[in-house]
Amino acid sequence: MIHTLRDAIGVFDSGVGGLSVLRAIHAALPLEHLVYVADSGHAPYGDQSEAHITQRTLTVGKWLAEQGVKAITIACNTATVVAAQTLREQMHLPVVAIEPAIKPAVALTRSGVVGVLATRQTVQSASVASLVERYGANKRILLQGCPGLVEQVERADLHSPETEALLRQFITPLLAQGADTLVLGCTHYPFLRDTIQRVAGDNILLLDPAEAVARELSRRLSDTGGLSQHTAPGQVQFFSSGDVAQAQTVMSHLWGASISVHALP
Repeated sequence: MIHTLRDAIGVFDSGVGGLSVLRAIHAALPLEHLVYVADSGHAPYGDQSEAHITQRTLTVGKWLAEQGVKAITIACNTATVVAAQTLREQMHLPVVAIEPAIKPAVALTRSGVVGVLATRQTVQSASVASLVERYGANKRILLQGCPGLVEQVERADLHSPETEALLRQFITPLLAQGADTLVLGCTHYPFLRDTIQRVAGDNILLLDPAEAVARELSRRLSDTGGLSQHTAPGQVQFFSSGDVAQAQTVMSHLWGASISVHALP
């Protein structure tokens, strides 16, 4: 059964990866109603054109706004760097967007070398170039596109030899250049955290900005008086533009509980 989405917080990603951000928001704001949209029918965004990413971001964002959500969180680094500004210009509600945690990584690195794992669209974007220029002075920021990782998470294939081999291919060159801090620059990648840590080694710091997004969302809603006044835990509803049965299986696995997924109209 679909409950009203009015005054919920909308969260969306190109697929299931943004569940890592939804988890952080749910933990930080347990009284809020949340609605999550996995645009898996159009994933991965990282291999799409900027025009297509922008069109999908606007389509999902406008659908959420039409349902009456009070804020939108872009839980997709690729959508953020390509289309967040366009979405903000067309929305009359708060839009909070995730971005690669390059600033905190620069502050925390001991070797002065930071590796950024992300989709190809993200690492090639002007937004990431701007982040590197603003925060990367006197540091080496190594941008590593990781084609194929999103698809592994979309299949909930988190620990297989194939996934580990992909990760070794992407991470080993970064470590060889002295990286001691790795930015998880795609919301799918926190679900690979255990495997990434095993490949990289225990002395390598992994940064996931999901909790920072939850804090920013809380601050924005607090500033506008938009925080929930409910006393009971909020409901979480899930939608997908892809195969609903598959989404329900994968998303239940990643969410850690059996959930119902509805088709995105």
